[in-house]
Amino acid sequence: MKTLYLECTMGAAGDMLMAALFELANNKTDFLKQINSLAISGLKVNTESVVKCGIKGTHIRVSINDIEESAAKTDILKNSHKHSHEHSYEHIHHNHSHKHNHTNLEKIENIIARSPISQKVKDNALNIYRLIAEAESAAHGHSVEQIHLHEVGSMDAVADIVGACMLIESIAPQEIVASPINVGSGFVRCAHGVMPVPSPATAHILQGAPIYSRSVESELCTPTGAAIIKHFAKRFEQMPEMRVQKIGCGMGTKNFEVVNCLRAFLGETENSVDKTNDRVVQLQCNLDDMTGEAVGFAVELLLHEGALDVFVSPIQMKKNRPASLLTCICSEDKTHFFAGLMLRHTTTFGVRKTVCDRYALKQEISIKQTPLGKIRIKTGEGYNVKKSKLEYDDIAKVARLNNAPFAEINDALSRNKTNEEKKI
Repeated sequence: MKTLYLECTMGAAGDMLMAALFELANNKTDFLKQINSLAISGLKVNTESVVKCGIKGTHIRVSINDIEESAAKTDILKNSHKHSHEHSYEHIHHNHSHKHNHTNLEKIENIIARSPISQKVKDNALNIYRLIAEAESAAHGHSVEQIHLHEVGSMDAVADIVGACMLIESIAPQEIVASPINVGSGFVRCAHGVMPVPSPATAHILQGAPIYSRSVESELCTPTGAAIIKHFAKRFEQMPEMRVQKIGCGMGTKNFEVVNCLRAFLGETENSVDKTNDRVVQLQCNLDDMTGEAVGFAVELLLHEGALDVFVSPIQMKKNRPASLLTCICSEDKTHFFAGLMLRHTTTFGVRKTVCDRYALKQEISIKQTPLGKIRIKTGEGYNVKKSKLEYDDIAKVARLNNAPFAEINDALSRNKTNEEKKI
C-alpha cells in the first residue's frame, strides 16, 4: 500500500508540511506554477534549499504583495521586551509588523472556490478551514459565523493549506499516517493576546490525537499544521514497517539545538493477511423507556454528526421489558463526542465503550459516465481482495428520474460496469 508517513517530532506548521510534501512531488515546476495562480492577489510562492544542523531540506517562502509573512521569533517570556509587536499564532515561524488580517470563513471559501484547482483539493481545503473555524469558535465562545480568522485567515496560511492539499492529491498516497505531535511549550503572542502553548485552537483541533511537549520552549504546532494533519492522517503512531522510496524534509525558519524540520516518508506498506489495519470504537446503551420516534431521532442525529454506522437491535431487559440496543460505531478520536450525544439525546444513564480492531479494505470513490448519467463506484482493496459496488444514492436518483424500479436500474448499470471492466 502506498503510504505517506509524517514525522512531527518538531511539531507541524503549514509551510513546513508544504515544503516536505514539495520534496516528494514529481513535477515541482508545475506545482509552483499552479499555486502561484491561486485567486489571491499579489501571491508569490518560492522555494529555497537550506541546511540546518547539517541536514538539507526545503523552505517555502510565501509573500503577499512582496511582503513575506515569515520571520524567526524568540520566546515571549524571556524576550517580551523585544517583541511588543510580534504576533506568532500562525505560524511559530511568523511575526507580523504590519496590521492583522481579519478574514471570515465565507471570504476564504470564495477564494478557494475561484482558484483553478480540482474539486477534490477545494473540498479538502474547505474541510480543513472548517476544522480551524470550529476550533476558534470553541476557544473563543462565538459561533462559526461570528468568527474572524486572524493569523490563520491570512493569505499565506490559505496558500499553505491549499498547497498541501494540492501536493497530497499529486502524490496520491493510499494511506497517511502521522507520528505523535510535539506541540512545544511556553507562551505565544497572537491577535487575542498572549496564550499558552499549545494555543486553545490547536489544542481543540488535536483532541483525540497523541500530543506531547518536549525539548523546545516555543510554539511548534500551529492551528494550520494541526488541522492539515488531523484532516488527512488516518491514524497516529510510530513509523510503520515500510519500504521507503522518497523522503521530504520541510524546514522551519527558527533555529534550535535540534533541526527544525518536518519529514515526510513515502513508501510501501503491506496489509498482512493476519494483521488488522484499522481501529474503531463501538458505543452501546440499552433503552427501555423511549418511544420509537425518539430512538429514531437519536439514530438520525448520530448519523448526521458523522458516525460510521448506527443501528438498533431488539433486546429483552430486566423485569421482562422489551427494549432497544442502540449501537454507534465511530472513530477513536470521536469517542467522547458521540458518547456525549448518546447521553444527551437518549434516556440512558451510561454508555458502554468497546475498542475494536478491524480488517478494512482501502476504499476509493470513482465517477463513471454511463448511458444513464454519472455514477459513483466504491472500490475496496486489500488482503488479496478487490471488490466494487455502485453507490446506492446514484442508482436511486436514476430510478426516480426514469420512473423505473430500483432493481432494474441497478442491473442495467451493473452490466455496463462489467462490460467496461472487460474492455480494460
